[in-house]
This record gives sequence, structure tokens and C-alpha cells, in this order.
Amino acid sequence: MGKLSVFNFVTLNGYFKGPKEDISWHRHGGEEAEFSENSLNSGNTLLFGRKTYEMMESFWTSQMASENFPVVAKGMNKSEKIVFSTTLKKAEWSNTKLVKKNIVKEIKKMKKIPGKNLTILGSGSILTQFAEQGLIDEYQVMVDPVVIPKGTSIFKGIQSTLSLKLTSTRTFKSGVVLLCYQPMDQ
Repeated sequence: MGKLSVFNFVTLNGYFKGPKEDISWHRHGGEEAEFSENSLNSGNTLLFGRKTYEMMESFWTSQMASENFPVVAKGMNKSEKIVFSTTLKKAEWSNTKLVKKNIVKEIKKMKKIPGKNLTILGSGSILTQFAEQGLIDEYQVMVDPVVIPKGTSIFKGIQSTLSLKLTSTRTFKSGVVLLCYQPMDQ
């Protein structure tokens, strides 16, 4: 059975994006880039909502990404990806499948495939939907030592309590801390 994990970076006050989708506050130094490179080597299928997909596609296919983060750019572009959207007409980023409906049913089906692991990147509304259904096996939250005045909560709109247990931590030289959690019932 496959595992569904989430990777998000957040501010100290719990925002995963600022106004107008701003993530410029995120520290992506050497250690964080190395972590991203190693994570991409896992072969997980990457999952996105439409907004995150459009932002990621725009950046990781750019010349700037190739020059500044060549290993991560290559990994992002070759990874298998799924975008969940009812409004997107087509997904043109390499190796991307578009799923327009029944996303919970689709994830349940994908999780049944042995060895097929999935990772949600960003995508707060997708994260919330899957968390509410108890489908997420691991939460990886990279906390940046920054506070921004406004933003969107990582769990915006959550309707039920999520009880999680801490499974590991990692502190980066930049002050960024990676916290890994699993649902209490696992």
C-alpha cells in the first residue's frame, strides 16, 4: 500500500503563503536545497492543486530554476505529477496527469498501489480535503524563522481536529526546522 505525505514550508505564525501567493519569505539555502534534492530521489508522485501547480510549473521550467537549482529543477521536471483541478483545461508540464473530479476516490485508489508513494506539495485546499478524510500518512512541515503580517493558514478551512504525533525533527543552519508528524492512530 502506498503512503501519502505532505511537504509544506510555513512561517512561525502558520502561514504557507502570504498575500498574492507570496512565498519569497521561504529560506531555501544550501541545506534546504540538498534536502529537496534528496526528497526528489524518492520517486514519489507529486500532487498539486491548480494554484500550486501553475506556480511550480512556471518556476521549475524556467531558465532561472535551471541555473540556480539545477538538480531540483531536473527532478521536478522529470517527476510524475498529478494536478487536481476542476477549472484547468489541460496540464502541459512534463509527466503530469490532470484529475478533474472525485479526488478523494482517486487518492484512495492510488494509495492501494503497492510501493506507489505520493507527496502533496503546497496545495492547502487539497491538503485540507485529504486530512479531513484521514488519508494523509505523514506531515512534513518546514518552519521558517519568520513571521509575516498576513497569509493563508496551512490548514485553512479544517473542520475537525487532527491529533498528530511528532516522529522526527531536523534543524538546518539557517534556523529552519523540519517537523515530521503522523496521525495519532498510526
